[in-house]
Amino acid sequence: MWGLPDLFIQTVWEGFVAGVLYALIALGFVLIFKASGVFNFAQGIMVVFAALSLVGIYEILTLKLGLPPGHVAAFVAVVAAVGIMLVLSIAVERVVLRPLVNQPDIIMLMATVGLSYFLTGFGEYVFGGNPKVMITAQLGLPTGSSTFDVPGGRISLQHLDMAAAVIAIVMIVVLALFFQYTRIGRALRAVADSHKAALSVGISLNQIWVIVWFTAGIVALVTGIMWGARSDVSFALETIALKALPVLILGGFTSVPGAIVGGLIIGIGEKLGEFYWGPLLGGGIETWLAYIIALIFLMFRPQGLFGDKIIERI
Repeated sequence: MWGLPDLFIQTVWEGFVAGVLYALIALGFVLIFKASGVFNFAQGIMVVFAALSLVGIYEILTLKLGLPPGHVAAFVAVVAAVGIMLVLSIAVERVVLRPLVNQPDIIMLMATVGLSYFLTGFGEYVFGGNPKVMITAQLGLPTGSSTFDVPGGRISLQHLDMAAAVIAIVMIVVLALFFQYTRIGRALRAVADSHKAALSVGISLNQIWVIVWFTAGIVALVTGIMWGARSDVSFALETIALKALPVLILGGFTSVPGAIVGGLIIGIGEKLGEFYWGPLLGGGIETWLAYIIALIFLMFRPQGLFGDKIIERI
């Protein structure tokens, strides 16, 4: 590790990019958990569904409606995909959440599991099961790479990774500030503390849930674009999105800073583990190392780095 510092820096950079994107996915989980107290099992498939909607709408605009391929068609596709996520958030509030107000948390969790399977089946029916290519250039995302001199050699940074890191960081900061200092943010924190108390002061749970699910949908769309640009848009992205679970265990299920720190720990940790220790364990440890880190962490701090320690007195 110390004999080749350039490879170490390269590995840490790749882990940093992956960690920031994990944190962005985890942010969607955190927002919904804070508003409803339920782990949204469907957040992973929402990432896939949002990305497939974007690419599918772009193909319809260019191949069937005759709109010239390029930035204009991509912009229209983005707006339409945002509209789809808004419709989805309203439908979830009306059909799933509203009938289950004050039901046990396990009931709402199973509802999100059912929603996940519904979106999977609906997405395969509408968009097909074959991987699709993200419209990276049409969205104006950069391509290529740049090399930089570092102690011990040189590193290569993909422009797409740099853009993904910047966009994810900006989005996390904006959402954190929005929910910390705005009226909607204060209402969200009130709902997170107590549904009944929030209702007693005139806060509408229905409106908060729509806003939170729509925000989580926007986060899912951005995440799907970034992950899809790095690979293909397919249902395999759902597995990557579920890496947010160990991120949440490390950071705490209700903490935005925890999602950021947890994402960086998981992203950098799994890249270092795969590169330096993976060959000793047969390779491929990146797929499960995050869950081992989370399991070890649970033994010492089960509430997470930024989670509240709950003490019950009998």
